Amino acid sequence: MRKIGIIDQTFRDAPQSLWASRITTSMMLPVAEKMDNIGFDYMDVGGAGAIVDVAIRHLKENPWERTRLLRERITRTPMAFAIRSRNDIGFKIVPRDIQFLWIERRVNGSSGLRVMRLNDPLQDIDNIVPALKYAKELGAYTVGALAYGLSPVHTDEMYMSKARELIARADVSAIMIKDAGGLLTPDRIRTLVPALKSVIGELPLELHSHCMTGLAPLVYHEGVKLGVNQIHTSIAPLANGNGQPAMQTMVRNLREMGYRIDTDDRLMNEVSDHIHRVASQEGKPLGMPMEYDAFHFEHQLPGGMISNFKSQLADIGQTDKLPAILHECVRIRGELGWPILITPFAQIVGTQAFLNVVNKERYEVVTDEVKRYVLGYNGKLLAPVDPDVLDKIISNGSPAIKRWEAANEEPGVPALRKKYPNMSDEERLLRYSYAGTQVDDMLAAGPMETEYRFKTPTMLLLQELANRPRMARVYIQKADLMIDLKR
Repeated sequence: MRKIGIIDQTFRDAPQSLWASRITTSMMLPVAEKMDNIGFDYMDVGGAGAIVDVAIRHLKENPWERTRLLRERITRTPMAFAIRSRNDIGFKIVPRDIQFLWIERRVNGSSGLRVMRLNDPLQDIDNIVPALKYAKELGAYTVGALAYGLSPVHTDEMYMSKARELIARADVSAIMIKDAGGLLTPDRIRTLVPALKSVIGELPLELHSHCMTGLAPLVYHEGVKLGVNQIHTSIAPLANGNGQPAMQTMVRNLREMGYRIDTDDRLMNEVSDHIHRVASQEGKPLGMPMEYDAFHFEHQLPGGMISNFKSQLADIGQTDKLPAILHECVRIRGELGWPILITPFAQIVGTQAFLNVVNKERYEVVTDEVKRYVLGYNGKLLAPVDPDVLDKIISNGSPAIKRWEAANEEPGVPALRKKYPNMSDEERLLRYSYAGTQVDDMLAAGPMETEYRFKTPTMLLLQELANRPRMARVYIQKADLMIDLKR
């Protein structure tokens, strides 16, 4: 009986996909020890991107302290962090030594994160090999993630070539198929997995997808049949929708199919109950299975990006332009050499699509990010940019942006330490990434909450009544107790 490993996304990608990353440390800590004992191969807890960004900007929580508190309670299961290409928390390209300092602090610092996953959305392996090698030197388990895209250039042969390169140049511990857009289908996985298995041999193959089209559970079933060793799932109700397949359902189905899954289902259900209670009290959505959407395979924008578009267009009274913007995304993507629409390219293409729709001429206004992209700031493109479009971008984009020259890159750590002489490298890195008072505001908020407090049914009732301004009278009676409130 072949064993299939479970990689958990309940604390990282699931809340990012379903709760806009609004998950607090106090929501996680009460079940952290239970999560540690469920039996995951490893747990993803963050590293870069939205989950850290929201913690600092909106929740006023120190991400270093969050992972330290999790590590105190999670002692058996390796915890993982992810890095995107040569970015830090945001979209900007950072000096290599800054990236190495991020890695060193995550692996050797109080966080104690033992697994590092790294991907480059352009599949430019030059961008990620140095960081993968450095993390491995520090003793980390390294995962080379291949971002999945749907285009004429994202062929099985291309993915085989990139997997070979990751193994030969970075000696990665595992290969991962990263389908952030939920674009994989059962038909495509039947060719992609055998192609990769023929290249990677005995290395573990991870499969990560999202449920935007409703196909991800079937994709997982087919992938496992063909040799996938580990699947990324989340504990419902932080699953389905824009998130990963529900762990409880995947475990049950794969066992029925004859595979061994070494997880403690009782603990899994207890964590699920906790998530349900948190979601109910906080008014957060529960992940639900999605209907099949054929147009998703054309525009390929992540669900969160579409939600943001709807909100932003509503603010300016232009919701009617959403269909045109989605179609414009399809057109731009082909013109720019078929970038995969995951961060940062979902945002880059989506913003340019909006500008192309609302202005008189396409590319009349060009964002700095688009010009940097075509000039090589993000790495080597898999396909050339349309020559006519390239001319417009060069002409209409900021003249201050010149072609990227990696040889001119200056080290960043010495200047950072000189600028902030009396603080830890961990705080220095946060200040490097966040301008203004954002780090000060986060620190001024004081120690983060570590205990989540559920309200009593009475408190919830009173809170609900207070939120109903049109209610004129409340009458409550139980036995001899009577409460009669009138406005």
